[in-house]
Amino acid sequence: MARSRTSRYLTRVLACAMVALGAVPTAVLAGASPAAADTTAFRGVNWARLGDNFHGGPLVLHGLSSSDSYATVQAKANAIYTGFQNNLGANTVRLPINTYTVGTAWWNSYTGAIDAATAKGLKVVLSYWDDGVAASGGRIVNTAAFNTMWNTVVARYGSNPLVYFEPMNEPGGHSAADWANVVNDWLNARPSVPRDRVFVSGAGLNTDIKSMCADRRLDGTLVSLHHYTFFSGAKTYDQWVTFLRDAIGSCAARTVMDEFGAPMDTGLNYHDAASADNFVRYFRATADVLRELRIGSIYWPGLGGKVTAGQGDDWYAMQKLHGTGTNLTLSTPNASGLNRLRHAWGLGDGGVPPDAVSLLRNVGTGQCLDIPGATTANVQVQVYPCNTSAAQRWTLTAGGQITALNGQRCLDAYNRGTTNGTVVGTYACNGGDNQRWTVGGDGTIRGAQSGLCLDVNVTTSKVQLWSCWGGDNQRWQVQQG
Repeated sequence: MARSRTSRYLTRVLACAMVALGAVPTAVLAGASPAAADTTAFRGVNWARLGDNFHGGPLVLHGLSSSDSYATVQAKANAIYTGFQNNLGANTVRLPINTYTVGTAWWNSYTGAIDAATAKGLKVVLSYWDDGVAASGGRIVNTAAFNTMWNTVVARYGSNPLVYFEPMNEPGGHSAADWANVVNDWLNARPSVPRDRVFVSGAGLNTDIKSMCADRRLDGTLVSLHHYTFFSGAKTYDQWVTFLRDAIGSCAARTVMDEFGAPMDTGLNYHDAASADNFVRYFRATADVLRELRIGSIYWPGLGGKVTAGQGDDWYAMQKLHGTGTNLTLSTPNASGLNRLRHAWGLGDGGVPPDAVSLLRNVGTGQCLDIPGATTANVQVQVYPCNTSAAQRWTLTAGGQITALNGQRCLDAYNRGTTNGTVVGTYACNGGDNQRWTVGGDGTIRGAQSGLCLDVNVTTSKVQLWSCWGGDNQRWQVQQG
């Protein structure tokens, strides 16, 4: 992800955006398109260090520990990749490297993450991130250190067809011409690496791919594009479509968007085509363009990333981490965001969540789990005579969440309560363990954090947590809606 100190490049990108906005006020996907692409084989996410990958030290990815052995890293990575595959449908992971990671003892352990991915059939994109040694300020400043690092990496993985190489992430300190020269030198120094396994970052903040496509010396390579709302001003859906299509130009057949993202834990509804929220407009437009032009993409981040104030990870994170040691699981904080990502990948229609929508009928009362008034405000849930309204339509996701109102709200144990009487209601999905549930074969629905059962107070019809005791007021039938 880009850093603020490359502001001169953000200014350049904003200027381009304003030109696009002035020249083309609206866009339609049915219009003339760049050549159809075939990079859809890349459906991925970034696994990042907690705190971002721009780091002057070894890159210890979220969920790993600097003391982990190769075997431990491999075991942890295997659990995380299982989550990426099962929860998202991903087949690609982008991993960062730097001179500290490759040139120290940590490399012996870190390779466990790469090897675990390829063992599961995942493609791996290895990307060098500025570390203040080989590069500083987005510019290669120590060519010897840069080449030594890459020679070590290529010696180990050059013959593995599942491993791809991105010489540098966001080369913002180089001009477009200078950066093309750097990449050409990289290719010439490693003729054994097939060109179709090399990602050439767009100039600047991975934003200018057209100049890379135009350089005949780089023919046969892939080009990588980064695309964020903060690279330019707010736009309508149509303007986001125009802006992105202009950035891609005629390069679609070679392009992989290996960074893009939006908030996933603030309750945004990415199904809402009429939304006035800039993030929603951006993410919907991006997914539609990627799908139509058949461009592969790697979301930022799948796990880890910058730490957003007041929480433990990046607010863009598509997955939340749970567990300790090698016993790790992932959950999805925003079902509508995931659905749009899968839409971009060509895996879903992007309109409704892929998981089955159900009624949750309480055995003891014969009534269904219900959101009073179908409100999107935070409210304690209840049981109410069963009907087909949106207030009673629930989605049980693969990540253990129970979502409602097209993914806008999650069933939540309020205040992370773990005692009898804890209020259960709706709340913005955030990936917390208090929003994860297990539907048992005995008809109970148990909170993952508390172990308590979803319980109906038969006097008030309100729903709460209570110690599991086998009563019918704690038994539920999942009925396809």
